[in-house]
Amino acid sequence: MGDALAQGTHTTTVYGIEQRFHVAGHGPVCVVHPGGPGLNWDYLRMPELERHLRLVYVEPIGTGGSGRLADPRDYHVSTYVSVLDAVVSTLSTDQVFLLGHGHGGLVAQRYGLDHPDRVAGLVLYATSPVTDEQFQQSLLAGLAAFPTRHPHRREQAAAAVRAFEQALTATDDEGFSRGVRAAWPAAVADYWAHEHRYAPLRAGTRGWVAPWRARRSAPFDVQRELGRLGAPTLVLAGAHDPFFGPRWAALLHEAVRDSGLLVFTDSGNLPHLEQPAAFTGAVADFVHLVGAA
Repeated sequence: MGDALAQGTHTTTVYGIEQRFHVAGHGPVCVVHPGGPGLNWDYLRMPELERHLRLVYVEPIGTGGSGRLADPRDYHVSTYVSVLDAVVSTLSTDQVFLLGHGHGGLVAQRYGLDHPDRVAGLVLYATSPVTDEQFQQSLLAGLAAFPTRHPHRREQAAAAVRAFEQALTATDDEGFSRGVRAAWPAAVADYWAHEHRYAPLRAGTRGWVAPWRARRSAPFDVQRELGRLGAPTLVLAGAHDPFFGPRWAALLHEAVRDSGLLVFTDSGNLPHLEQPAAFTGAVADFVHLVGAA
């Protein structure tokens, strides 16, 4: 096992800029790509899963301590795929499992299609095979319905929806970060029932606006390509996710021949936080089952 898989923070250079990644845990190697785009990577930290897998958390370019692209318009899926491939190439292992959340799931799908020989298995977590206008309308409808699920917190829920709408048009990092923090309750099924647990995570959320603003520059749609995705795939979704709900998970499951689908009934967009035991069991079982095949 090479030094790049030692516990801790590592860097590689892509496009002349620094790309950070963080290694934790023990077991089969699984590269983790967070969502957003433009969010800090550590919201996706999964300590329970680290007991079963060696997780390589990518800190995407344009965020945190990783480098910045000279042209902000270049933060698109194909760029993230190239950078991800550079990270995988440093790991000195023939194949990796790949877990992508949200926008990271788009990157994972494209990577699985473009580099099938490098992927042992895919975990497509709270994501979609398409981000077209219908998807955008579904997202807005899901957010609009959020306050109705919390009649005793209607004003606070409505404020979270407004904050997300403001984040959509943010023009600087601080404004984007404020919007994402204020919108955080909409990401989970019941923020207020578990506020003592979620509040520190919410307070630590940071965002970088350049990757976020570039997200719609190149529409994403791989529905017709997914039939040739050869890696075993696990599709995960939260029943109450207003962003990437079960509808989009079902599309993935239908398109990928060798796939399983699990919907977490008590979760929103973040089942690894909301139902950590069930999430950990599902991913660990999948990886070990694929490895034993």
